[in-house]
Order: sequence, then C-alpha cells, then structure tokens
Amino acid sequence: MPYEPGSPECRVLIDCKSQIESMLLALDRIENSAHIRDQLRSVHNQLEGLHALYRRSNA
Repeated sequence: MPYEPGSPECRVLIDCKSQIESMLLALDRIENSAHIRDQLRSVHNQLEGLHALYRRSNA
C-alpha cells in the first residue's frame, strides 16, 4: 500500500526528504563529500521533525 500524505505540506516534505536521500546516495560515490553528506543528513532530520509536527496536527 503506497504512502498517502495527509496534507499538501506533508507531500512537499516527503518529496524534499526523498530528494535529499537521492543526493546522499549520489554523493556517497564522491570522495571528500562526507561534510556535505553530514549537512544533508541534518537537513533531512529537520524536515523529518517538521513532518512529524504536520502528521500530528492532521491526525
């Protein structure tokens, strides 16, 4: 069963997190990119926190 977002904001957050995940996979093949991947993981975690807030408010 595919995941269905509860609001337009959730859809945006899901899409943004997915794009960051793709970037992390691509950057994993690039030497000396660990610092960038760390920053992207931090942004991903912030987006996940924001997404959790929207999920709770739409529950």
